[in-house]
Amino acid sequence: MNCPCCSGELYLNCCQPYHNREKHAPTAEALMRSRFSAFAVPNGEYLMETTLPKKRKFHNTDDLQEWGEINTWTKLEIVQKPSEDQVEFQAFYTDEDGQPQSHHELSLFRKLGGRWYYVSGKFLD
Repeated sequence: MNCPCCSGELYLNCCQPYHNREKHAPTAEALMRSRFSAFAVPNGEYLMETTLPKKRKFHNTDDLQEWGEINTWTKLEIVQKPSEDQVEFQAFYTDEDGQPQSHHELSLFRKLGGRWYYVSGKFLD
């Protein structure tokens, strides 16, 4: 299957190795893409594991899993990468009521011990 992150690659060669913990995302953008795919697959454990450890207390694996399950994730657009640790994106999905939705965010990432982690996001219009 094509990768949900809209890279144009097969899932097997794109985000699946990150989800299977065979390797770590080499850039903030790659992590962003793999996290979008983790909502689409869904894989709440991966989403929690790729959140900065000190920020995990603000999230719940079951809630992340459920958010992935109840929505149909249709498209990811990378808008811009203002810096090495920031990615602006727009995610498109259909909610549980069948209504099209979009999520526009500027995300902040941090690299610790050679791994990228999601820190926080600022919602944009």
